[in-house]
Amino acid sequence: MTATKLARRRFIRILAAAPGFALPAVHGHAEERAADDADEHLHVWRGAALGADAMIQLHHPDAQVAHRLIARAIVEVSRLERVFSLYDDQSAISRLNRVGVLDDPPAELVMLLGQSEQFSQLTAGAFDATVQPLWDLYAEHFTGVNPDPNGPSHAAIEAALQRVGHAAVEVDTRRIRFVHPRMAITLNGIAQGYITDCIVDLLREEGIDRSLVDMGETRAIGSRPDGSPWIVGLEDPAAPGHVTQRITIDNRAVATSGGYGTLLDPAGRFNHIFNPATGGTSWRYASVSVVAGTAATADALSTAFSLLPIEMMQPIVSQLGLRLYLVKPDGQRTELGTA
Repeated sequence: MTATKLARRRFIRILAAAPGFALPAVHGHAEERAADDADEHLHVWRGAALGADAMIQLHHPDAQVAHRLIARAIVEVSRLERVFSLYDDQSAISRLNRVGVLDDPPAELVMLLGQSEQFSQLTAGAFDATVQPLWDLYAEHFTGVNPDPNGPSHAAIEAALQRVGHAAVEVDTRRIRFVHPRMAITLNGIAQGYITDCIVDLLREEGIDRSLVDMGETRAIGSRPDGSPWIVGLEDPAAPGHVTQRITIDNRAVATSGGYGTLLDPAGRFNHIFNPATGGTSWRYASVSVVAGTAATADALSTAFSLLPIEMMQPIVSQLGLRLYLVKPDGQRTELGTA
């Protein structure tokens, strides 16, 4: 089973960090020299990871060391894509989806499915890696000839839902198996965050303490070289491409989910945020942004929270020390948490 490839837009803009953005104003010769040094020691790589734009902003006084670390990071991203990519027929996840069982699975797949199950339990099933049959159903429907603009039939949705359910995935270090036939998983709601975390760990092990990693989701290592926090801009869902709010992160990660980011039909009625209980897609919020300690947590919960009422999010926000930014379809904004 090969996933239908759908474009994924960027929700977060990195501000006052990459070349082309000015450093904050400083006063005095010594501070000016420090700012020049910080800019001189900035090494930037841009590419892609799991189909999304990716970037590393690495601060290091030795350019050769910086380039070596970036090269190592790129190799690691490529290795992890061979585990998680739905667009690679030979990836571990594609082989699992094709036959329903995978012997001797990669440790990273076992680990991330374990984390996914924890997020499923935490969010009362709102996060569910087994919604891939719904992806396939809607994608095939709307790429067909003269598709019904009202979406797949009720019967087709019900049939797909028979193959959805996080509890029906058996996972251990020796084998991953689907309990029901024709099930399939997607880790697109957490894998980009996980890969971001892996690259952060790699750089930290090499002594990097001030950098920014974005493998589809964004995580800061420490502060910027001048001591100020990293600044990211949250996109306005009513005006894609425009920043509506600037937030700071310091040793934190941020991820955003919004239905408008991947529309499945020309009219924009259906999106990629699937409700595993009903089989429908969600417009409860225009966008959900989560700031958390890890990018995987921010990634998974921005997806799950897109389906949940605020009263169900609040205890999770408190328990995990999150910061949450919600935009409703009418433009009303709500913030939760103090992290």
